[in-house]
Amino acid sequence: MSLCPSSPGETGAAVADTAGPATEVILEVRDLVKHYPVSSGFLGRQVGLVRAVDGVSFSIRRGETLGLVGESGCGKTTTGRCILQLERPTSGSVRFEGQELTTLSPGALRAVRRRIQVIFQDPYSSLNPRMTVSQIVGEPLIVHRLVPDAGAQATRVQELLRQVGLLPQHGRRYPHELSGGQRQRVGIARALALEPSLIICDEPVSALDVSIQAQIINLLEDLRRELGLTYLFVAHDLSVVRHISDRVAVMYLGRIVELADRQALYEAPRHPYTKALLSAVPIPDPMVEAQRERVVLGGEVPSPLHPPQGCAFHPRCPIAVEECHRIRPDLRDLGAGHEAACHLA
Repeated sequence: MSLCPSSPGETGAAVADTAGPATEVILEVRDLVKHYPVSSGFLGRQVGLVRAVDGVSFSIRRGETLGLVGESGCGKTTTGRCILQLERPTSGSVRFEGQELTTLSPGALRAVRRRIQVIFQDPYSSLNPRMTVSQIVGEPLIVHRLVPDAGAQATRVQELLRQVGLLPQHGRRYPHELSGGQRQRVGIARALALEPSLIICDEPVSALDVSIQAQIINLLEDLRRELGLTYLFVAHDLSVVRHISDRVAVMYLGRIVELADRQALYEAPRHPYTKALLSAVPIPDPMVEAQRERVVLGGEVPSPLHPPQGCAFHPRCPIAVEECHRIRPDLRDLGAGHEAACHLA
């Protein structure tokens, strides 16, 4: 498998084969906000707010993969943690399979979390170094009482290891005895143990070599087809997101600035930030690479503690006008499901 873009025809076929019914929404996020108070002084007086997530809205249909991309610090991981309720949102709504998660008690959330699992970015720090692979994968089965005895647990663990491409003998090893790719496969097997409907993939391949990234992406795609899974795929690598996602949402400073079908976003981006990100992705063809237009952004990403007035991107935007300095644009539909938060789109 190559992480290079497929042709338009191949892209359309992939979406048709894997995406679920267009009307069946498994996850709906509306106006999600997560602010962190900043304190100072001896008395801990609040002096500001870090706007990590500042009004994010999107939905995911059953069986599809939504890619969530952006620079480090834009709020991608915080969005995923708020969906999982590992971080309680400041405000907003998170509805999973029609159930509002933000108002559930910890006890009620435990039952829901069986159907929402996560694959973490660092496959080493997310695994207990004092447990064997069999113990790590089997622990969710014990916690949720999904197996009647030790024999059934061992059988299920072996089945999960085979499903992610590991051998039975890997179950007797500890995380430090495995390669990075093998450790991430263990993390995937642990996520699959509870037979979830939705998996949040928090940059699951960013810590791996490129060749291993391709193997893990292939595995995730195969599992989605075989098990009918739905993914929220958080990443900063646009080439990886293009390969696995049906739709892509681009985040900047806590907000989604563009959301579109994968093919539409890569072929006709409407937001200047998306254009800049795409221009930084290398193209395998040296002729095309030499001739394409480069978009170089100046300055640094503004602080979420003191975001700029108006459009948050305007200090770095090459086409900003006076309106961009004063009025923050809302995410609006530009047709065919393509949305962008830009006055000039």
